[in-house]
Amino acid sequence: MDMSFLPMMNTQAQNQQRQQLSNYDEIWLFAYGSLIFKVDFPFIDQQPASITHWQRRFWQGSHDHRGTLQQPGRVVTLIEAPQQVCKGTAYRVTADVFEQLDYREKNGYLRYEVPLTLQTMQGAVEKVGLVYIADPDNLAFLGEASEADIAQQIAKAKGDSGYNHEYLLELAAALRAIEEHDAHVFLIEKYLIDILNNPPQPNEI
Repeated sequence: MDMSFLPMMNTQAQNQQRQQLSNYDEIWLFAYGSLIFKVDFPFIDQQPASITHWQRRFWQGSHDHRGTLQQPGRVVTLIEAPQQVCKGTAYRVTADVFEQLDYREKNGYLRYEVPLTLQTMQGAVEKVGLVYIADPDNLAFLGEASEADIAQQIAKAKGDSGYNHEYLLELAAALRAIEEHDAHVFLIEKYLIDILNNPPQPNEI
């Protein structure tokens, strides 16, 4: 496999130039994928949150954390979708956290500034937040596929952070915990569980 394009996937340096984090009075990070269930960074506060005009999709390839160059996994990104609401979790963080997060999200993800809505004890609060999105023009983008085909690909993939199917199952559980019904994720989960419970049998000789 030609690996010459691998460094071009790395968005770490790009992200370090994208926002002047010192200009923010407070920094809110919107999480919609693994940042919901794998919180390996310090934060000051967390709140249920949502963003509008975006939807979660398993259309991004993972060549490091949940797959390899030879057999990429699939992870979620956000796709523009008018009037759709994507629920997740927002973390209030300090600027130094992004050195770690830029490395974690380096496989095609760029930091964007977005309006988000926090669901606090006092009601809905509008904020400006940051979110990592893997655009369709990044080299790791795999694009649209049926939920059944996505499940088949996820079932076979494994990377440095573990099996791809663990990512999917943990994300589905985390979404249920925040009472988010994501039909796309849950349908992939349904197909995936069926695959895991009924592994292909070796051909009889």
